[in-house]
Amino acid sequence: MSTTAFRGAWTEAEVDAFLREVTIPVRLATRRPDGSPWLVTLWYRYRDGAFECATGANADVVRFLRGDPEVAFDVSTNRPPYRGVRGNGTASLSPDRGKATLRDLIERYLDGTDSPLAERLLDDDREEVRIRVEPAVIHSWDYTERMSAPRSDERGDGEGGSGAGDDGSGPGDGGDANDEAG
Repeated sequence: MSTTAFRGAWTEAEVDAFLREVTIPVRLATRRPDGSPWLVTLWYRYRDGAFECATGANADVVRFLRGDPEVAFDVSTNRPPYRGVRGNGTASLSPDRGKATLRDLIERYLDGTDSPLAERLLDDDREEVRIRVEPAVIHSWDYTERMSAPRSDERGDGEGGSGAGDDGSGPGDGGDANDEAG
């Protein structure tokens, strides 16, 4: 049973389906040793209610997570209609033995290991670390309906309109009850 709090537009099952289906990298935020924010984009797989990523053992994000495992994350579409999930949780680090996580991610994002990038990432001299993020809160949002609604000028009422919603709000401006902070 998940201890994650699910909020927003989608059910837990819909969040799970979205995170398994899309191949949009996760944007993972942590803190640097001086307390300033740090954001990195990583390939992920969503398994057993957690994000699993792989990165080089010497990556800055590994060092930062060792100092502070609290993270925020975002997986959202880059083109309309905008939809996605964001939240916060705790990251843990472990060796990626045999590069099993990395291999799965290469299959997921590159459709196979037969490419120069895959070969470079799988090089025996490259040590990998698995990052597992256990979400505390996942907040979902989906602007599909309001972004596909006809604009008021398309309805023939002569009023014009932004196409983003009757209140003129657009994604991320707080105009949607489902767009509260996660």
